Amino acid sequence: MNAAPDAAAAQRVHVGGGVSQAYLTDARPGTSLTLVDSAGNQAGSGVADKLGSLIVRDLQPGQYRFVGKGISAAPVAVTSKDSPPPNPSLYGQKLHEGLNYVTMRDGISIAATVRLPIGKKLSDGPFPTVIEYSGYQNAAPGDLIVGAAGEKLGVKDPLAPASSVIVGATLAPQMLGFASVSVQMRGSGCSGGDFGLFDDAAAFDAYDIIETLGRQNWVKGGKVGMVGISFSAISQMYAAGTRPPHLAAIAPMSTTDDLYSTGLPGGIYNKGFANTWLKERVQNAQPAPKGGQPWAIARVNGGDKVCKNNQKLRLQTLNAFKLIRDNPTRAAQIYRDRSIADWAEKIDVPVFLVGAGQDEQTGANWVNVIPHLDHNPNVWVNIINGHHFDSLGPQIMSRWAEFLQIFVADQVPHTPPQMQPLGTAVFPAATGAPGQTIPNMRFSNSTSVADAKARFKANTPRLWALFDNGGGSAGFGGLSSPWQKSLNGWPSSTEKMHLNAKGKLGTSATGGEVSFNPNPANRPMNTLKDASTDTAAAWGINPDYNWQQAPGRSGLGFISAPLPSDKIMLGNGSVTLRVKSSAPVTDLQVTVTEVDKAGNETSVSTGVLRSTFRGDGTAPDYYRQVPMADGFNLMTVALNPIMHGFRKGNRIRILVSAPGGDLPAWQFETLRTGGKVVDTIDLSGSFATLPVISGSVPGNAPPCGFLRGAACRPYKPAFNGG
Repeated sequence: MNAAPDAAAAQRVHVGGGVSQAYLTDARPGTSLTLVDSAGNQAGSGVADKLGSLIVRDLQPGQYRFVGKGISAAPVAVTSKDSPPPNPSLYGQKLHEGLNYVTMRDGISIAATVRLPIGKKLSDGPFPTVIEYSGYQNAAPGDLIVGAAGEKLGVKDPLAPASSVIVGATLAPQMLGFASVSVQMRGSGCSGGDFGLFDDAAAFDAYDIIETLGRQNWVKGGKVGMVGISFSAISQMYAAGTRPPHLAAIAPMSTTDDLYSTGLPGGIYNKGFANTWLKERVQNAQPAPKGGQPWAIARVNGGDKVCKNNQKLRLQTLNAFKLIRDNPTRAAQIYRDRSIADWAEKIDVPVFLVGAGQDEQTGANWVNVIPHLDHNPNVWVNIINGHHFDSLGPQIMSRWAEFLQIFVADQVPHTPPQMQPLGTAVFPAATGAPGQTIPNMRFSNSTSVADAKARFKANTPRLWALFDNGGGSAGFGGLSSPWQKSLNGWPSSTEKMHLNAKGKLGTSATGGEVSFNPNPANRPMNTLKDASTDTAAAWGINPDYNWQQAPGRSGLGFISAPLPSDKIMLGNGSVTLRVKSSAPVTDLQVTVTEVDKAGNETSVSTGVLRSTFRGDGTAPDYYRQVPMADGFNLMTVALNPIMHGFRKGNRIRILVSAPGGDLPAWQFETLRTGGKVVDTIDLSGSFATLPVISGSVPGNAPPCGFLRGAACRPYKPAFNGG
């Protein structure tokens, strides 16, 4: 950070340059500013906001200078994500227990709270250390458990971290005995800068904090790991993609694959959970103390001058809603820059990746990142049927702890004494299910860390799929999977089933046509009323689903004959339709279900598509939009990845309707039809491609409604017979 030289006519401003952007603070509000490059050419311009600040983005590497009336500012250096790292002297900053402010390469300071195992002090180190990095109320220096207990009693602590950061704030230090550093993403809380929605600046902040922590004498082995669920999982993918030398491993839970697939699934704006989440981020990015997160408000009002100073760039945060509205296709630069798949291809540290097969928040398409990690031999993927929280299930937590002890702590795994009490408390609090213990660590009898590492690699499958979660030893609806499949990677095998006349779903095509009137307004938008705003509404043992079939002629159904044998589905599937519509654009949803011998129907997977994104018809193309042609058009609707065991004697059903009504928390800003639009399906060219893998389905399914992540209702044939 550079201050302008004192001069009678000069405004005393501060400037800085970082990855692809330059900023200025402390100008007089309303001052017209121009950014020029080293040759004097204009590279950007703007007006200082009400807080006297301006950010110019999307800059090429080089030297730049702000000019304007009364402005005399030093030049700043702008870099790119491919530029060499900063001078190592930046990483000589020392951190202490509690709240710290750490300076980044562009002069912005980031809040980071160091949390130690109970009863320990820094001099007791070195400690195995992990980072949790997000824009939630993360670096708030209070205690999460104490804060949660106080909130239940009606006494909120504004300095307590959010419950969503439990992995780093509580589980790592209290269960594993690691040191944990809660890092607040720029543009939120008491960190400086603007919130860029996973932009390059935030990614390289992670690089800088990792390199700073790796040089602390209380960090064991000079390397740190990363942990966290949801927001703090997504951030790990970007951080690891910057390849910081002092990063040991990452363990992301419930991430996503792409901001587009979550925010605009099928090319349709997600006005449910994604919209709610984005709205909260916008509110959190407001400058404290008039807005922002509770802990930032409390710190500023309590006299924290650094936190107050760090609010100066908040009004420069881009309007995220406008960015989405202005960029309806994946071709937009904002999506290309934030492609998790692209960052994943650069990750070279060990990865323990976990996600749910029916994640109601970030979605199930996180599995599409898996092939982009194929270059990395040290990747272990865990998928469990269920919702967002289910990544923290006890069977997975056991292997998570093993992974961190081996690859971050560099120690032979052991079962921490605190693990069982935490396991019996956390799961009932989150799901209402009975308390259960986390399985003991494997390989605790290893002769060395090298032996433990070799045994972990030999006995941990590349992909571990945990089926029928909700039907295991924890009791119906509890967090427990009674059977699993071990695979070498994400499956790609498929089987085709044809949509036929009279609502039949068969192994060969019979042709015919069927018309219906898609109407998104004729049933509830969600299967769970409050799930788009209440993050825990879907996590109970038997959620109060209101799953209604599209009534009358507004939806089609196609059902198979009873299965002659079990079918396990795991992988990506789709439904291809030959569609003719009375409207220039039609939005369609397809849903796969299982109908059992007792007449109960269980949801399995769904997918949506706006017809303009149909591409050549064989797969969606989100990079361009094309109008419907006259007559029939081929549309292939990608299903959310499928994870389900269909039992012998049960039937597979496929539903076609307008979007909405089949998911707990996602809502679609779909086209209103008033029931007047007529869509006609040419059955001769309509079929489902389903990801069937080998194997049988053991045991019985949990009762209707208790399979985690799946709604259940009585089966009722659609008007066309299926």
